[in-house]
Amino acid sequence: MIQAEGVTKTYRRGTHEVSALRGVTFELPAGSFAFVLGPSGSGKSTLLQLLGALDEPTSGELTLAGQRLRGMTARQRDDFRREQVGFIFQSFNLLSNLTAVDNVLVPFLPRGVPADLRSRAVELLKQVGLSERLDHRPNQLSGGEQQRVAIARALLKRPKLVLADEPTGELDSQTGAEVFRLLRDLREQHHATVIVVTHDPTFIQPDDRILRMRDGCIVEESKS
Repeated sequence: MIQAEGVTKTYRRGTHEVSALRGVTFELPAGSFAFVLGPSGSGKSTLLQLLGALDEPTSGELTLAGQRLRGMTARQRDDFRREQVGFIFQSFNLLSNLTAVDNVLVPFLPRGVPADLRSRAVELLKQVGLSERLDHRPNQLSGGEQQRVAIARALLKRPKLVLADEPTGELDSQTGAEVFRLLRDLREQHHATVIVVTHDPTFIQPDDRILRMRDGCIVEESKS
């Protein structure tokens, strides 16, 4: 599913260059559940951006689902994200003027939403325990409920790759456990590859893959 070979990412800030990734190499088979661990500034978020085709490497090769990222046009990256990737962010990224159902459907609203897709969005919200919150807007939902909406949005297209950036950072432990149960269900039911960037190793289970990062490098790759 994912192959990285000598991947680097360098940003220019004024006259200075900042190396966010320095020769990252790893491989994750399809269906993996992986955690990327490391201190702030270690390159975790930069790696997640590359894996989600939000940016491209400065050098090295990154292959996602058989497609080489470096050299893709902006349109090709957009298509890859829309068709293959589900994002779950700590900040939820919900639109304040939309209901829970329409927030799940956001990626499809500009093109029109067929009835069967709207029905699937409603069913996903019911599956994550929000059957009584379908018409609620974000300011009417708790933090945990907003995160469940974000998860339903990520699951709507049955993505092959799910990228979660600190998905439980603002949640209590019980809600955090529920979030990880949903992510693991997605992996089991749809053979999705799930990658979680986090500071917290609480929810790591046996056989999960672990990538530890420091100073833009993967310093350890293992199973738990």
